[in-house]
Amino acid sequence: MQLAAIAITLAACVPQGDKQPSTRASQPRHVIPEIGADLMAAPAAPRAAMPSNAQLARDFLDLTFALETGRDLTYFSRFEGPVSITLAPGAPTSAREELERLVARLRNEAGLSVTTTPGQANRITVAFVSERQLQSSVPNAACFVAPNVDGWDDFRRNRRGGSTDWTQVTTRRLASVFIPANAPQQEIRDCLHEELSQALGPLNDLYRLPYSVWNDDNFHTVLTRFDMLILRAYNAPELRSGMTEGAVAAQLPTVLARINPGGGPVFETYSSPTPRAYISAIEAALGAQSNPSRRLGSAQEALRIARAEGWHDTRAAFAWFALGRLAMRDDPQGAVQALSNARTIYAGIPGTAIHIAHVDVQLAAVALGTGRAEQALTLADRSLPAVQAAQNGALIATIQLIRAEALARLGQPEAARQARLDSANWARYGFGSDSAARARATEIALLAKAGAQVNQAALGAR
Repeated sequence: MQLAAIAITLAACVPQGDKQPSTRASQPRHVIPEIGADLMAAPAAPRAAMPSNAQLARDFLDLTFALETGRDLTYFSRFEGPVSITLAPGAPTSAREELERLVARLRNEAGLSVTTTPGQANRITVAFVSERQLQSSVPNAACFVAPNVDGWDDFRRNRRGGSTDWTQVTTRRLASVFIPANAPQQEIRDCLHEELSQALGPLNDLYRLPYSVWNDDNFHTVLTRFDMLILRAYNAPELRSGMTEGAVAAQLPTVLARINPGGGPVFETYSSPTPRAYISAIEAALGAQSNPSRRLGSAQEALRIARAEGWHDTRAAFAWFALGRLAMRDDPQGAVQALSNARTIYAGIPGTAIHIAHVDVQLAAVALGTGRAEQALTLADRSLPAVQAAQNGALIATIQLIRAEALARLGQPEAARQARLDSANWARYGFGSDSAARARATEIALLAKAGAQVNQAALGAR
């Protein structure tokens, strides 16, 4: 069995991490992972409901008064008044389409006074720069937002000064979002959703949030109902720039009672903080800098921390997910068990349909690569609705390719052809180029070929 082919697809399907698949095949191994009947019949997660106002208040404060780096923010800051969001010269045509759609959502769902027409005193500029330039300034960032600068040249001139330090900002008047110029349309959309929402709202990401783009697991890629409610609260008239955490907390019961009247009263709640050691371990596990064994060790460390903290939430599930993805080459059976553990935890958390779908795609790849075409089709079919609802074009295209190969192996050529057409319809949006789409199709075809070899070997051994 060509486990390298499976590892390529697993790496390609995860929400962050390596962009370039390995081109070196590992040696065939004798251990073939089993996907048990209990996992094949596993239930979906309960439908998400909006958290209580008590939980919303806790989430709001944790998102608002810290940065992703762990630094605390002393003061609440936002744009006071209408905001213009404009594209710098040279932006891709697709960026205009995605920006207009997002701004319409921000107006209609979050009640924000935002426009794509220049002229407001408060301004956000969206600039597209080369990936090399972006990485040289902010390594490992797919895209980012900076305060008090108007475009890339302004950022380069001022990036080492206090003006671009979010901890020094008390009122926002100017900001810029930077996105790679060669990004596919889906990545442009994803960057616009996360970075513009942080320019207009809270600046932190929390691994414990299952229902938000403000989570570095990157399962959600477009703003959710939760995110829009937080943005509405962030720009509520009861709040103003320069308020302390205590002053904001005192106003949240009134704000949330007005915008989420069914959420109940606000009372003191405890939030389980995420240690920096866990965040560092996850970043190392999913990063592209370390060797495979070191990355696997980092995933194991993240899981150790999750167990020590007693977590049974999305942080524990994500640690299992990362471990399952990275263990596939050397311990395929253990990898499937890790993915199973991740799925079990996600299934107990409302609103994690997209998280479960990501796990099922990993398992579908395993099934296809081990000659279990029927299982692969079942898992791919099961994951598809949630991925479509999440508008993840790259993952939809990948799922359709898995379905196409599985259907072909099951003797359904017409259905396989339709699945390939469906994949092609999403591939350009998700991958950005024909060559990237062809590379993904080749990866999935290698999986199917490996699965066919497994079946032939099994027949020969009888």
